[in-house]
Amino acid sequence: MSRKSEKERKMFDVDAQLDAVFGKEGTPERKAAEDRANAFFTGQIIEEARKKANMTQAELAEKIGTNKSYISRVETGKTEPKVSTFYRIASALGLNVELTPAM
Repeated sequence: MSRKSEKERKMFDVDAQLDAVFGKEGTPERKAAEDRANAFFTGQIIEEARKKANMTQAELAEKIGTNKSYISRVETGKTEPKVSTFYRIASALGLNVELTPAM
């Protein structure tokens, strides 16, 4: 087994890759990519909580007064709920939302 060369051992520059794919930090392109990532992450949290509550998308939609397709769009990050809707979703899933000061 041969040892890796110095070139092969160089670390992958994640920041450069992020800049290349999503734009440099502080640019509108990077902000848009971060917003999409946050929407997706929020949707994943909602989906996981819904499944833990043994609730279908249709049942959650009925509890908050919307339709199943809206819940699907939220869970896939295609739609970001308004803050008031987010609180209704959290309440319907038996979750608490707590805001704490940033450190």
